[in-house]
Amino acid sequence: MKANKAKRTKNGFTLAELLVALIVSSIVLGAVAALAYALGKANDSTEELSQKQAQLRYTTIRLSRLVRYSKLVCGTPGNSLALWQADDNDKDKINPAEIVYIETGSDSNYIDLLEFDASGPAAGQQISINEIQSGAARTWLLANCTPRYIRLISQCDNLTYTLDKSTPDTGTVNISFEISENGNMQTYQITASLIGRAANLLDSTGNIVDDDDD
Repeated sequence: MKANKAKRTKNGFTLAELLVALIVSSIVLGAVAALAYALGKANDSTEELSQKQAQLRYTTIRLSRLVRYSKLVCGTPGNSLALWQADDNDKDKINPAEIVYIETGSDSNYIDLLEFDASGPAAGQQISINEIQSGAARTWLLANCTPRYIRLISQCDNLTYTLDKSTPDTGTVNISFEISENGNMQTYQITASLIGRAANLLDSTGNIVDDDDD
């Protein structure tokens, strides 16, 4: 009996023992790999959620400030919201560089800001609220000025605008949309009111008073 034990120790592990060791090692390695994969997925999900939350905070601040300090909400042509964001030259007229569109795409699944750089004769062009509301202004701006798109939300669903009054009498804007987070749809809302609305510049037809008007 003692001789057999000594012989076994001298010759190393048996085949059965090696197989058992390999099976146990495979199980341990599989568990480690599964744990590493789960941790990686959890980390990716957390990082993606953090990026979305940061994007949402920036979008909320940017759009809230844009609406709050705009002179007028001029119209809702297509799937966009057009604002006269500032009277930079103090002429009480809307110029190309003073217009910004909040755009959502035909499927209302993203949020962009569309602004324009104008030079030469186009820079001094005056644009009426009627032209903005009909969509003619946007067509002219794209053809005669340099558009600048700023992506705020790259993927969302069911984006809608709610205005307290029709344009250009709008005083408060509510923007609502949904974003998928960890497989669940979350609804977000951005609400802002114009604090410097240029109602005094509008005539009875909702257009900006002409210099020649009494």
